Amino acid sequence: MTTSTATGRAPLLAVRDLRVTSAAGAVVAGLGLTVAPGETVAIVGESGSGKSMTVKALTGLLPEGVRATGRMDLPARDPGRADPERGPAGLEIDLAAPGGAWREVRGSRIALLLQDPFTSLSPVHRCGEQIGWAISGAGRGERVARLLAEVGLPAEVAGKYPFQLSGGMRQRVAIAAGLAADPDLLIADEPTTALDVTTQHEVLELIARLQRERDMGLILITHDLRLARSRADRVMVMYAGRLIEEGPTARVLDAPAHPYTARLAACDPPLTHRLAVLPTIPGSVPRPWSVGAECAFAERCAFVTDACRTAEPLLVEVADDHRAACLRAETAVPPVPAAAADAPDPRVTGPGETRDGDAATAAPLLLSVEGAAKRFPGSAVPALDGVDLEIAAGEAVAVVGESGSGKTTLARCVVGLEQADAGRITFHGSATGARRVQIVFQDPYSALNPGLTIGTSLAEALRAAGRPKSEVGELLELVGLPAAYARAGRGRCRAANASGSPSPAPSRPAPTCSSATSRSPRSTCRSRRRS
Repeated sequence: MTTSTATGRAPLLAVRDLRVTSAAGAVVAGLGLTVAPGETVAIVGESGSGKSMTVKALTGLLPEGVRATGRMDLPARDPGRADPERGPAGLEIDLAAPGGAWREVRGSRIALLLQDPFTSLSPVHRCGEQIGWAISGAGRGERVARLLAEVGLPAEVAGKYPFQLSGGMRQRVAIAAGLAADPDLLIADEPTTALDVTTQHEVLELIARLQRERDMGLILITHDLRLARSRADRVMVMYAGRLIEEGPTARVLDAPAHPYTARLAACDPPLTHRLAVLPTIPGSVPRPWSVGAECAFAERCAFVTDACRTAEPLLVEVADDHRAACLRAETAVPPVPAAAADAPDPRVTGPGETRDGDAATAAPLLLSVEGAAKRFPGSAVPALDGVDLEIAAGEAVAVVGESGSGKTTLARCVVGLEQADAGRITFHGSATGARRVQIVFQDPYSALNPGLTIGTSLAEALRAAGRPKSEVGELLELVGLPAAYARAGRGRCRAANASGSPSPAPSRPAPTCSSATSRSPRSTCRSRRRS
């Protein structure tokens, strides 16, 4: 049996030649993966790269019409962890076989922690009951209480429903439920995206502590390269259903051998200053089945040659334990853009001004909020307490803070989804109705009707704005999606939905992570950036 280079231990999971296909074609093409006890492997890449489909294949949760092939080996447990009542000591699974041993895998060998705890928790069952589903025998209540304590929650949480808890508490309950059957491996699919930064840190520290105490393996699915750098032993980079680079985290992210990894790393904006132009990768990820016998990244690569378009590069070793699928690995270094692109933005001006040539001119005001106050029934603390806010044309204002600070309440008051108890909200300029302000919700599932195609949803928004449905393709292209995505791409399509009624002051409650406004009286939010 092979060993993990990162830990020097035999793997608890070994996957060979994983392929996932749908009616359209290949979704994941020939991926191999190993995870050792105590090791963290991060799988990174843009949306559509095949990350989530990979972990669904490893847990037997692929949607109808999608199938997997390949082999997955779960070797015998360590003697201290073996439990004869929970199936064979070792499992070899043919991923193409129908049915199979998934009852012996899910929970007891592999647990899955999803991005949204509402996806993994039942809204109509109490938390303790759900945690106890994986526990057999006497003493279930005591075991549930111990699991809640292990994730930092009091025993009374067992009697509550998920909707009665905060986002961070719900995710802790989901972790407790996942650990109830003592799994060898935890797969965390964007586990903290919907949480504010302090709660993110708490949940990640909790997962790390539990991993150490239980000697678990961890697969971390993430878009956040900073998170991968700080938490993972190894990184696997996926693109269009293919594994294009893998190796020790520091080596892959500091000295990438594939141009895609380098561009991905360069897209992480610096924390010390603003850029004149945010680094991006032109184009979008192709659908995996549309890629022929060529490098999947060829259409977006600045270093493409004719050889890149004649055959798909093999994953080969470029350094010790570092592999990449690129014919010109030397071109990927360094992972940062040209110095000019990394210069501070000279257009940044003082509050209420925009840069026009060499002169700073006052920008027209679009929105002003004065003394906004809101208290919900039964709450001892106001959600908003004298908040002031001004937004000028071309200005981006970031409203940040912890969960429960009132940021979403402020946004909902601005768009009219909540009524402020006191204060004044004034829209300036000539725009009226839906063209005045639009909101983009954090969760596309709550913003888009699952019973309608994306094209139908966007046509509905266009009709409300008095625009023809023929502009659906234009809206999709506006958010970086081809017109053919009228039946997919929910995350970006919610932005297109808001754009259907173009407004000068869109309100966006944290598309990727939560942010908040202050509760302090007369707090004023002001951006330093003008565009």
